[in-house]
Amino acid sequence: MHNNLMKKKIFIISSSRADFGLLKNLVYELKKNINFKTYLVVTGSHLLKKNGNTISEVKQSGIKIFKKIKIYNNSSDQILSLTKAFNLGIVKNLKLFLYHKPDLVIILGDRYEIFSVAIACYFNGIKIAHIQGGESTEGAIDEQIRHSITKLSYYHFVTLEKYRKRVIQMGENPNRVFNVGALAADSLKNNILYSKEEISKKLKINFKNKFLIIALYPETNSRISSEKLIRNLLKVLSSLKNTTLIFNIPGVDFKYNEILSLIKEFVKKHNNAFLCNSLGQRLFLSCLKIADGIVGNSSSGIYEMPYFKKGTVNLGSRQQGRIQMKSIINADLDPANIRIAIKKLYSKSFKKKIISQKYIYGKGDAAKKISKILTRFTNSVALHKKFYDLK
Repeated sequence: MHNNLMKKKIFIISSSRADFGLLKNLVYELKKNINFKTYLVVTGSHLLKKNGNTISEVKQSGIKIFKKIKIYNNSSDQILSLTKAFNLGIVKNLKLFLYHKPDLVIILGDRYEIFSVAIACYFNGIKIAHIQGGESTEGAIDEQIRHSITKLSYYHFVTLEKYRKRVIQMGENPNRVFNVGALAADSLKNNILYSKEEISKKLKINFKNKFLIIALYPETNSRISSEKLIRNLLKVLSSLKNTTLIFNIPGVDFKYNEILSLIKEFVKKHNNAFLCNSLGQRLFLSCLKIADGIVGNSSSGIYEMPYFKKGTVNLGSRQQGRIQMKSIINADLDPANIRIAIKKLYSKSFKKKIISQKYIYGKGDAAKKISKILTRFTNSVALHKKFYDLK
């Protein structure tokens, strides 16, 4: 017999459109589990109007928002402003957890907003279940943040066996590290996608013969100049003929405003280019399905686009270190190399090569696996953990 007093209290924290799109199916799954009482907390760029006010997508999902944690007083991309947001995130989440005392907090990824949640949990003695640890993104500060969150976390749900081994290499007990596949696969499996005609109507865009999604984010941990990268990419894009370009607004990172202002300037001058504050997951995945490819340095090019057997032109070093499927074409910031990569994406030989590509990130059952594993483990062990030495 289960009642609310016996159920474990789980908080799931979402800080952006990107992680909510992945966490949504897990929230649904945990809410069905009779062992848990599950609450969704939103923070970060969900509450920024400049970034599309993506809290509206959360509301449309039918999932009730338990708490909103506002950490941005403005949307400046300077280090001081982002550091203040990080500090505020620690304090506000600390107060939230002190008052409500969750048994487990689930977080995904490597954003600094999520890092502040992990620190607040750790100081409160609350177990953390971390999703997508063990990965590497050498061109972003997320690299070190992700590994720091791993060391603060108790349970680990990774997307590939190599990442599982890497988390264990960091001293985490293999009994608490699970390869469940990617929640991205759950989203791809569970979304009913729009047709090209429906997308055209919703976005009020008449698509040209060719169509590319552009998703470029700052290089926050490399010698590559983000401004130079976007300028060189825009130079190449301006020369493309008969091609619709949809830009996805960059997330809140250091110097993201520089990229955003250059994109806005480009869109004003080119009637085939469009900037979308937030497409929402269903519409974004629908665009990926009908697009010829994605160009930029977003993780969507690594995780989602290969599912549709379409090409990704991956620029710079932001995603360097992640395991890549054969549909991903890497290029540096040189305009000539970007041009060659886009040309390859459209080539018949490349399309033929990737049509047989097997999707490596699971069968779309990651949320079910996580729910089942947490049922087994949340009651069983103390928070203290020993460093696991490799034999």
